[in-house]
Amino acid sequence: MQLFEKFTLGQLSLINRVVMAPMTRARNPDSIPNAMNAKYYAQRAGTTGAGLIITEGTAISPTSMGVLHIPGLFNEAQVNGWKLVTNAVHDKGTKIFTQLWHVGRVSHVTNQPNGKSPLGASNIRASNSFAWGYDEDGKEAFVNCSIPRALNTEEVGVVVNDFANAAKNAVEAGFDGIELHGANGYLIEQFLNPAINNRNDIYGGNVVNRCRFLLECIDACIKAVGKSKVAIRLTPYGGLHELPHYPEIEETYTYLAKELSERGIIFIHLMDQKSRGSFALPEGFLNRFRNWFKGSIILTGGIDKAKAEILIAENFIDLAGFGESFIANPDFTYRLKHDLPLNEPDRRLHYGGAEHGYTDYKAY
Repeated sequence: MQLFEKFTLGQLSLINRVVMAPMTRARNPDSIPNAMNAKYYAQRAGTTGAGLIITEGTAISPTSMGVLHIPGLFNEAQVNGWKLVTNAVHDKGTKIFTQLWHVGRVSHVTNQPNGKSPLGASNIRASNSFAWGYDEDGKEAFVNCSIPRALNTEEVGVVVNDFANAAKNAVEAGFDGIELHGANGYLIEQFLNPAINNRNDIYGGNVVNRCRFLLECIDACIKAVGKSKVAIRLTPYGGLHELPHYPEIEETYTYLAKELSERGIIFIHLMDQKSRGSFALPEGFLNRFRNWFKGSIILTGGIDKAKAEILIAENFIDLAGFGESFIANPDFTYRLKHDLPLNEPDRRLHYGGAEHGYTDYKAY
């Protein structure tokens, strides 16, 4: 079965085609990765785990956060903390990328320095979405997203540089590469969607302008660390965090795929949001996308072993991503290969806390 065979991803040799997808775990109150995080990721590496791990979303700056207790990659202490993780994972023979994250408007004033407004592509509020911040009583809770402040043209360039600096820090920390979070309704996707992006500068209006921010972030990261270490996650036809469909979706992702293909990035990571209660990728989209983008493709979202094998055999994708199953099953790939039963995760323990519900799930 190809899913469990070795695969060459750019210049990287993977022990299998199974990818552990990024999942927020919020185990870092000081934003600095530690030995507990290293244990968690190492447990899910090696021959019983993933050939490629993509970490939880990692903050590129203090203003990029919309969830309490997530790790960052914008200072030296964070870089040194991540070295514990990358060393532990590499010791097991697995490759590891980090996902660089700016939530944009999906944030709350209590997530922001000095209680300022979150920064977004526009000032349109995600009024029915939630951040993990502090409520009126100062307690941690899901709180309605605050009204964002639109980045001015010069500030957009600052955020581009924040992505590039985080990419440099990631490589210094020992990561094999970085994945920009261009999905799920966060900042990069907010620029793409004309219902959210009402700008009248070079980052708003037509498809090319709305894609400009994403491509500038990609170009800056390529300049910082090289194209062989740069990837992106996208959610075409998704709707999470109140991003409605728009007439130019296909045109937008055709343009992006071809531009990213020309740049030679190592992979595009697509997510089908049907598994998250949102819209599914339409029939035939993967086939069309494969024709537009010439690099490697990862697909995550509602995949099982049979579907993964079919999609790989038909050359629609190269790698299959799995999310929540890895939380409760550190040896998920071994279980998948041998059709063994899976532990059920306790969702009450997904976010925050310590070892319980994080590193204490048992292997088969």
